[in-house]
Amino acid sequence: MRRKKSSSFGIMFVLALVIAIGVYFYNSAHFEREMPSITLDTNGYWNLKKPLNLKIEDASGIKSYRVILQSSAGEKTLYSEQPLILKNSINIEVEPPRSAYAMKDKVVKIIVEANDASKWNFLSGNTSIKEFELTIDKRRPELVSITHSYKINKGGSAVVIFKVNDENLKDIYIQTNYDKKFIPQPFYKEGYYISLLAWPINSENFKATIIATDYAQNVSKSYIPFYLKQKTYKISHIKISDKFLEGKIAELAEEFVETQGVENPLEQFKIINEDVRAKNEKLIRRITSKVSKEMINDFKINKMYPLKNAQVVATFGDHRKYLYEGNYISESYHLGLDLASNAMAKIIPQNGGDVVYSDYNGLYGNMPIVYHGLGLYTLYGHCSSVNINTGDLSNAKKAIARTGKSGYAMGDHLHFGVLVQGVEVRPAEWMDSTWIKLNITDVMQSAKKIINGS
Repeated sequence: MRRKKSSSFGIMFVLALVIAIGVYFYNSAHFEREMPSITLDTNGYWNLKKPLNLKIEDASGIKSYRVILQSSAGEKTLYSEQPLILKNSINIEVEPPRSAYAMKDKVVKIIVEANDASKWNFLSGNTSIKEFELTIDKRRPELVSITHSYKINKGGSAVVIFKVNDENLKDIYIQTNYDKKFIPQPFYKEGYYISLLAWPINSENFKATIIATDYAQNVSKSYIPFYLKQKTYKISHIKISDKFLEGKIAELAEEFVETQGVENPLEQFKIINEDVRAKNEKLIRRITSKVSKEMINDFKINKMYPLKNAQVVATFGDHRKYLYEGNYISESYHLGLDLASNAMAKIIPQNGGDVVYSDYNGLYGNMPIVYHGLGLYTLYGHCSSVNINTGDLSNAKKAIARTGKSGYAMGDHLHFGVLVQGVEVRPAEWMDSTWIKLNITDVMQSAKKIINGS
């Protein structure tokens, strides 16, 4: 009996030991079973110029790896290594071989094989093999400038029309020197594009370059040689009175979140003129930065004059510097044209469009914004009442609102703004039929003739 008990105990002990050893091996980091992770930073295209970033990772360390280029000519090993010091992560810049740029292949493969230092698989470790199929594209996009406005005024607008052709085209935009990208719209025929451009008043110079990129990171650039016409804008030194602070500013301070708890009238004014204004203008620029992706054939725009028999009471681009008792307090730019006639006069735009915004916007008060196409927007601030809603279609020569003094306005008037893809421009240009013809519509007609003849 004792021998049987002893034998059973021995078997159980051995079994427990085997299980314990198995559990140890199963959970030990030395016997991890995860295959190495292989990632190649690619979108499926390669121009055979820029290296591809390859990353291999493994918890137990990378024992060896190999990188192979497979083409119609066969397989070529680009990298092969057995690191002397185990690393959990290896980054490789996969450069194409010298002969690769002469390849005629449209598609190649990058094959990556990696083996880790795990003791799993009878001490041989875990192996990953991953293939990446890449489309070879060595050509830059074809980029041809068709025509453009002859000149652009500081604070003004212009138009450019160009052609782009690339079977793997990714992105087209117009980069300016002031870090603004204008997005073009398809024009007239496949492969042609058009865009309005704007030179903001707070940028001393203007430069615009058309940039086209494809998925293989090939880039084409074309500088637009506008004649630049400088324009000097008014600088106003405005004295702030106690009456103004205790009246309009105190009234506005009760309205805005930014001025709650602020008792000092000058501090209230500074916050309203700078922080609240910046918030309001950010909203305006966000709304007016959008442009349609649909093809446009024509752009018929009437000269803009939204208020009949109006007088100009404040000009566009006025750089206002505010003083209190001779000391500088704050500043701002007036980015519209102030027009006044009778109190609560009808606002009647000469062009229809999509109402993209119709609501209260801080310093601008009741403010509808209408989109006319090609990235061109008009804004109507300080209205006493508004007849249109966001999402409506506004008809030309129909009253959309009445003038007023809502928001930051001392008297009844209309703040009329014109924006090109989020940039405020001179309303005077768009209120001049001759300017519109010479700088916009004639340029478009000229482009059509060139396109039809090509």
